[in-house]
Amino acid sequence: MTKRDYYEILSVSRDVDEPTLKSTYRKLALTYHPDRNPNNPDAAEKFREVSEAYAVLSDPGKRARYDQFGHAGVGAGAGAHGGFSGFDPSAFGDFSDLFNGIFGFGGAAGGPAGGSDLVYRMEITFENAAHGVEAPIAISRLESCGDCDGVGAAEGTQPRSCPGCRGTGRQRLSQGFLTVTRPCGTCRGDGRVIDKPCAGCRGEGRRRGKKELTIKIPAGVETGTRLRLTGEGDAGPNGGPAGDLYVVLTVAEHEIFEREEDDLILQLDLPFPTLVLGGDVEVPTLEGPETVSIAAGTASGANVRLRGRGFGRLGRGGKGDLVLKIGVRVPDKPSKEEKELLRKYAELVGAPVSDKSVFFKRKAKKIFS
Repeated sequence: MTKRDYYEILSVSRDVDEPTLKSTYRKLALTYHPDRNPNNPDAAEKFREVSEAYAVLSDPGKRARYDQFGHAGVGAGAGAHGGFSGFDPSAFGDFSDLFNGIFGFGGAAGGPAGGSDLVYRMEITFENAAHGVEAPIAISRLESCGDCDGVGAAEGTQPRSCPGCRGTGRQRLSQGFLTVTRPCGTCRGDGRVIDKPCAGCRGEGRRRGKKELTIKIPAGVETGTRLRLTGEGDAGPNGGPAGDLYVVLTVAEHEIFEREEDDLILQLDLPFPTLVLGGDVEVPTLEGPETVSIAAGTASGANVRLRGRGFGRLGRGGKGDLVLKIGVRVPDKPSKEEKELLRKYAELVGAPVSDKSVFFKRKAKKIFS
């Protein structure tokens, strides 16, 4: 089963900061905690999911690997933090802390909003996934307007601070004993008022453009691996920071090879005499043909392992192996001479065969007479 995205599980953006991440996790964990949902398997599964997601995203090192490579970057280590054993009720703080976290009281207005993240889906060959490759891509994105340098105001003018919110972008509203905040209705949460918008971007500060990039795909990626290019997403409005670009990979299937983790698998069917007597055979690898010695007496079903001929190990050194799964090649239409030799061999070893030849009729008559 495909694992869900950790950011999606926690319902947070990819540039979420640590306080927001922690607050969101607290609310979700409190909602789905087993003590509050006895005999509810769905809640138990959701609690496990949010705990696992938070365990990865709250760790800077694991979060960086997850952002770069997805679930493949954290592997089984992420799962070790899941389950109920890692739950710490003290992490929730008191009720007022939870209450403030839910309704957003006490927060301060931040800087300019960041740009949106972009997703680029890309298919690569089996060989490129094994060895890694540098590949050019072209994306469409919002870029800072060159006419106004991203400010949004016409040349010779500057935005002014919004008088309705004094540049904060938020307005406070008192309702009884509660005080809540909401986006400013004058500037729509921008904090600025532009009297004369830039003609090139109509006051947006951004315009649609095309960007060509060269990305480095490391060896060992697989279908679903995500590569993060920081700051290559949409430019932020009002000069805000750019979002990130996520390249999501799909690895094409190979005609003869299969993959098991970092190992390559090749089904190699050989003639029966080669298995019995041994011999040198030429086999394909991702680097080109290679001669392999098959030992005498090799049984069908045996594996022959070629070290270091597999996939590069993502985030680690070295490579996996090429595993040859040995089978017996059975001719579809053996020649008359081949049949005669096989009959003699069958008689020699006493192997039962289905044959209507005179030779075997005589043999059968002799045995049962």
